[in-house]
Amino acid sequence: MNSIPELLKEVNELRAELDSIRKQKNTTNLKGQLNLQEAIDGFWDWNLQTNEVFYSPSWKSMLGYEEHELEHHYDTWANIVHPDDKVNILTSIRDFLADESGTFEGVMRMQHKDGHYLFIRTRALQVTRDEFDEPIRLVGTHVDITQRKHAELFDIRYNKILKMIAQGEPASEIYDEIAYIYEERHPGIRCSMLELDGDTLLHAGAPSLPKEYCDQVHGLKNGPNIGSCGTSTYTGKRVIVEDIETDPKWENIKAAALPHGLRSCWSEPIFSVSGKVLGAFGMYRNYPSAPTASEQSDLKAAARLAGIVMEREHNQKRITALAYSDLLTGLSSRAHLFITIEELIKTSSRNGECFSLLYLDLDNFKSVNDSLGHDVGDILLKEIASRITEISRDVDCIARLGGDEFCIVVKDISDTLGSANIAQRVINVISKKLELSGRKFIPSCSIGIARYPDDGADLKSLVKAADTALYAAKDSGKGCYAFYDIELTRVAEYQFKVEQFLRETIEKQNLTLAYQPQIDVRTGKIVGVEALSRWNHHELGDVPPVDFIATAERIGMIKQLTEWVFNTACAQAVEWKNMGLPLIRMAVNISPSHLFDDDFIPSLQGVIDGTDMHSNNLELEVTESVMHTNKNGLSIFSPLRKLGVLLAIDDFGTGYSSFASLKHLSVDYLKIDKDFVDDMLTDEKTNLLIRSMVEMGHNLGYKIIAEGVESQAQFDELKAFGCDIVQGYFFSKPVSADKIGVLLNEGVEV
Repeated sequence: MNSIPELLKEVNELRAELDSIRKQKNTTNLKGQLNLQEAIDGFWDWNLQTNEVFYSPSWKSMLGYEEHELEHHYDTWANIVHPDDKVNILTSIRDFLADESGTFEGVMRMQHKDGHYLFIRTRALQVTRDEFDEPIRLVGTHVDITQRKHAELFDIRYNKILKMIAQGEPASEIYDEIAYIYEERHPGIRCSMLELDGDTLLHAGAPSLPKEYCDQVHGLKNGPNIGSCGTSTYTGKRVIVEDIETDPKWENIKAAALPHGLRSCWSEPIFSVSGKVLGAFGMYRNYPSAPTASEQSDLKAAARLAGIVMEREHNQKRITALAYSDLLTGLSSRAHLFITIEELIKTSSRNGECFSLLYLDLDNFKSVNDSLGHDVGDILLKEIASRITEISRDVDCIARLGGDEFCIVVKDISDTLGSANIAQRVINVISKKLELSGRKFIPSCSIGIARYPDDGADLKSLVKAADTALYAAKDSGKGCYAFYDIELTRVAEYQFKVEQFLRETIEKQNLTLAYQPQIDVRTGKIVGVEALSRWNHHELGDVPPVDFIATAERIGMIKQLTEWVFNTACAQAVEWKNMGLPLIRMAVNISPSHLFDDDFIPSLQGVIDGTDMHSNNLELEVTESVMHTNKNGLSIFSPLRKLGVLLAIDDFGTGYSSFASLKHLSVDYLKIDKDFVDDMLTDEKTNLLIRSMVEMGHNLGYKIIAEGVESQAQFDELKAFGCDIVQGYFFSKPVSADKIGVLLNEGVEV
């Protein structure tokens, strides 16, 4: 490598030679032309054989370095050039050297000493070639074109934003692009857009700000001292806050900004064409500062650009409101309802879900219009809409189809009872008295219910099914609801009545208990009974426990029901004891939801004390699901054992069996479910399972109870397996307390 003075001399000679070349248009030994006037921006000379590179002082200064810094070697450039550009540049140089003609030119990013990247245009030519005509050196220049490149990129991104606006892209995506374009233009700046909804600031876009901070400012009320953007939207003027920590406008919310390094904020109000404040555009910096003239200019320009998007969104919302809202009532329009249903059909079909459509029509509405006038009819319709909206939190769409017809969409309904409950609530709320033109009036309505997909798999068929059900409700006397399937109507009405009457029945303790004997397999004696709730209603007749117990769970009455069962069963057990009858266990089923009540243990202790029941004669039966559906499923057994009561796992093997849980259980009995007993004589696998359950339970120290025994053959098989206790119709159905007294005296045959 030649010395620096020699290189400078060579450059001067090259200048003269190039001037001569330009005049003669002769390339001789040089392959291409180089505008050495650009050498004042950054000259370099690369020895291709040694990889030594001379970098001129101006070359180093361009990148922020002093003349004595940076080694004159290829690695210096390789470490500064952007990794994504290095391969492309080297490939282009290789192709240029192979071509042996012209000059080389390219654009790359190179890292400034302070960390940011500059766009550099590099141009080069081959200076010498060896005896084999192979290139030995490259001489070139670097020119800083960062400003021009940024301007080009800015124009590209700006045009992209305009295209996104024209194509109706989502506002949130456009806001992010606006933020990025000005953040690139001013490194270190982070941008934010807030939309004004009434007096509330809503987050619109701030892709570079922490989500936690955006969440904290979302929903703030604007005002004269609510940060920069809140103040800007309140005053309609630009707000410059040089230091968030000390400025009084940030006093109440600076705690949200400072932890994220936000130290200064400048805000520009966003206006509509008519001059209404729509929001604010903010620029944040991580140190206290005021904006430069360029930053202030861009702050205003960014707010104008964001205003185009924001006003478009406001206009779109108004158009949508007109298209999708009923002008009289404010409910969804027919068009919106149909779009909602079609979208719901798509998602429900994909997810295997159901939903219901309730079609509502006011009864005798025509007479209101005819007698009181259409203006009064409109008042009634608005009142009806308001009343239906009272239950809107439970439904997904309420629409007025026109006239006096309304529709309600209810999704995530797994059974008909949910739809029936909402329909009944609508009927009840609509039938409240009101005054129309000085007259007392009680409106009423009829409702038809159709369910997707059972009654219709598309919009047209579903609406038709609901309309058909509506006419069925009208034919039934009005003021009621009907399902498209008449059987569903009957079932829903029955379930609704069960719920309606059960509350009163439990509160007045109008249920009864029946007792099913449990027989010791070895002795044939009754050793216990299971207390079973029974409900006979004057209108409903005998209601199966599977119906009313599930209803009690759903309406929150299971606790009162269970407490009544405990008190009644324990009192009965004590009464049998006082009559001198043999001492037996009293088994009571307990709901998992009640079992985990904080007051369950004290309440149970109160029953035992209040009835003088011996705790070791009381057996609690819980389903095995308690071991898995509640994290306290196993720990609850410990305090119960301290209380002295016996514990049994009911319906063992039917749902959540876990051998890992069994080894930790502290219970007395495992109850084999009736479904296993039913199949034990006809299915070898079931027979083997029961035998294994008995053996496993005994090995773990539990006694085994088999329920649902209905034949001698089943009893004999269970006895052979070593089962301890049995119950079922083969010995006795559930009977009254008096009948148990007789059986205790007489015994049962086994």
